[in-house]
Amino acid sequence: MSDLFRPPIKFKNVIENPSRVRDLIERNGPYYPVQRYFSNAAQYRALAGSDSAPMLIAPNFRGDWAYEEALIEGIDPILHHQGFQKGAAELFDAEIVQPFSVYANITWQLPFSQGNGHTDVPEFRGVNRTQYPTPLLSVMGHSRLFEAERISIATAVAWFYKGSDGGFTYWAKGPSAPPNVHEGNIYNTALEADNERMFHRVRPVGSRRKGMLTELTLESHLEHRGEGAWRIVDDGRTLAEMRWPDLRISLSWKARVFPDRHALDRYVDHKNDLTIEEVFSRFAGDLTKKGIAFPESTDPIHDESLMEILAQTYMRTPTEFEPLSA
Repeated sequence: MSDLFRPPIKFKNVIENPSRVRDLIERNGPYYPVQRYFSNAAQYRALAGSDSAPMLIAPNFRGDWAYEEALIEGIDPILHHQGFQKGAAELFDAEIVQPFSVYANITWQLPFSQGNGHTDVPEFRGVNRTQYPTPLLSVMGHSRLFEAERISIATAVAWFYKGSDGGFTYWAKGPSAPPNVHEGNIYNTALEADNERMFHRVRPVGSRRKGMLTELTLESHLEHRGEGAWRIVDDGRTLAEMRWPDLRISLSWKARVFPDRHALDRYVDHKNDLTIEEVFSRFAGDLTKKGIAFPESTDPIHDESLMEILAQTYMRTPTEFEPLSA
C-alpha cells in the first residue's frame, strides 16, 4: 500500500436538489450499526488498526443503497453522478469508470473519535466483500502482498448535515504527515479520493458533555417516526429520540476504475484471480520471512487468533493528528 496518491478533489453543490437525500433517508430505514459488518471482535480490531480496541456499538448507522445494482428506488442519479465519474477518471488516469456502490452513514451524538484513522475496504481480483470478511480484505490491503491483484476504487464522500461539527479528517500526504480537516459549512459538499489508500476518519458529532449512549447492541436500529422525528430502538425499547437536525448524514459513492480495456478484461475474465488458498499461502510465506509463526488452522478465514496475528503484523494507523473539539 503506497502512501503516494493524488490529493482529494473537492465538490460544491453536489446534488442540485439536496432535499432528495432527506427523502431517501426517511423512506429506506430502518438503519443498523456499522458494527454488524464484523463477525467478531478480532475482525473489528483488524479494521480499526488496533490490537486492543473493544468493539463499541456506537450510534453510527448504515444503509446500503446500491451494490452492483440499485437496491432502493431513486438512487440512480447519485450512483451515476457525472461529476464523481469524471473525478474518478482524473484521480486514477482511468479510461474506464464503473460506479458500483452507494451507502448512507447516519450518526447521532458521537462525542468520540472513530479510531485513529483507517482506510476503506479494498478489493482484489477473485477476493471481495461479497465472499469474504471485510477485515480480511483490509489486512490484505495493508500488507502490500496483493498489489498486483488490487482493483483501484475511487470514493466520493458527500455531506448533508448542517452542523458545524461532524467533519472529516484525511491524511492527504500520508499517515506520518499532519492531516487536513474538512469541517464547518460542509452541507452538500464532497471529497473524492483513493480512500482505500488514504487514511481518514470522521470527526466527532455533539459535545462530550452530553455523555454517550452505551446500551446499543447489534440489534439496535434507527427508525423514522415521521415529521422529522427519529428514535433508536432495541428489543421494543426506545433508547433515544432525536430530530432530523441532530443526525449527521453522509453518503459514500464508490467506483472501480481501470486504466484501459485490457485491465478491465483481466478483471472480467477471472483467469488471473486470487484464490483464498493463495492469500493465506502468501501470508504464511511472508510471516515466516519475518520470523513469525503462522498457526495451523482448519478455518483461517474465521480464526480469531490468526486474525490478531495478521492485524498486529500488517495494520497501520496515522502517527500525526489534529486536535479534536470538545
